[in-house]
Amino acid sequence: MNSLEKISIPDTNQKRVVIVGAGFGGLEVSQRLANSGYQVVLIDKNNYHQFQPLLYQVAMATVEPSSIIFPLRKIFRKKENVYVRIAEVEEVDPQTQQLKTSMGSLSYDYLVFAMGARSNFFGNKQIEELSIPMKSVSEALFLRNAMLEDFEKAIETRDYEVRQKLLDIVIVGGGATGVELAGSLAEMKKQIFPKDYYEIDTLEIDIYLIQGGDKLLAGMSEFASEATLDYLTQLGIKVRLNTRVTGYDGETVFLGDGTTIPSQKLIWAAGISGNPVKGLPAESIVRGNRMAVDEYNQVKNCEHIFAIGDIASMASEKYPDGHPQVAQVAIQQGKLLAKNLKRLHNGKPMLPFSYHDKGSMATIGRKKAVADLPWIKLKGNLASLIWMFIHLISLFGLRNKIAVFFNWMILYFTKDPYLRVNIKPTKRERAVVKE
Repeated sequence: MNSLEKISIPDTNQKRVVIVGAGFGGLEVSQRLANSGYQVVLIDKNNYHQFQPLLYQVAMATVEPSSIIFPLRKIFRKKENVYVRIAEVEEVDPQTQQLKTSMGSLSYDYLVFAMGARSNFFGNKQIEELSIPMKSVSEALFLRNAMLEDFEKAIETRDYEVRQKLLDIVIVGGGATGVELAGSLAEMKKQIFPKDYYEIDTLEIDIYLIQGGDKLLAGMSEFASEATLDYLTQLGIKVRLNTRVTGYDGETVFLGDGTTIPSQKLIWAAGISGNPVKGLPAESIVRGNRMAVDEYNQVKNCEHIFAIGDIASMASEKYPDGHPQVAQVAIQQGKLLAKNLKRLHNGKPMLPFSYHDKGSMATIGRKKAVADLPWIKLKGNLASLIWMFIHLISLFGLRNKIAVFFNWMILYFTKDPYLRVNIKPTKRERAVVKE
């Protein structure tokens, strides 16, 4: 559809708030503005909200992909002032207050960017094309399928070097996603692979975790970082700190120290970058392709445009480079922005944002987790139980909570998840409807 065409949204006497992105922040704003005095348009490239902290469990066949996503239209089916449109943003014109998308253009009174971030490949096109990122359900399923396919091939591969490329896995990035993937893979190597692939010597399977810095979980405490390294070492993960990946050709990982690792699976969890939007002033974009915002989350030099969550950078004395790119920041900013938009509607001044850090957590495997809470630092089984509880109550929808809890109980008591299936999408050409 030509972006000059208008998206079919009714014109009313209500002011229109357009929200781009149905992640934690965007969904928070949309829900709190439902049944308000505004007309709300929620735009996302998917028709569902996805719970990103559990993507790695989809990749590791621990939970079903449908258990961590929730249809947007079901959320807003009784909210008559909320309109959902599935499209991708192409450009914004702050002067005319027009947003151009793949579905058409749309005018706005207030625009909220909440589309999160994408994987940062630091300009390496080869790695971008050949590695496996972990930012969406489809990417998690791709990793699951790739792993299962390679193990099936390895059974019939007699050449040792070729078989090693199929079996060995390299994870780049020592943040929460990286360590959680590594821990989960280590437990699968110990408990699952010997049962499913008994024709393979599991001692041949090497799992590498490559971290460019000198510690894991850089955003957490030394206590959490050291405990995580101990856990991963106990699980047999080959952790390499102060090491950078410089290249990847699909079969060999090239490291900055001149060494290489043969592998056909390079999982990229090494950082994130903001999703770019054309049309914004150059001074509105800062480090990490994030949008510079003031204490009210208003984008610099853009009076009617706001940004929240991973895409926003609110510099302060405590956070000179912006807040950490975690879910709690997006949720808290979403809550306040919805409140501020209501205040604007009633002619009241906006309130400044202040982040309340509720702590950080990461799980490394069965009964192995770390937690930096405001009042205490924990590791081990108690931290693992807290991690499970927090993530369970944060899931959207009762059905999802029950499904994930059920899968976790099966894994806890049997140590054997049952979702190791390789489901491939069918590709077919469809007729194009001409308007």
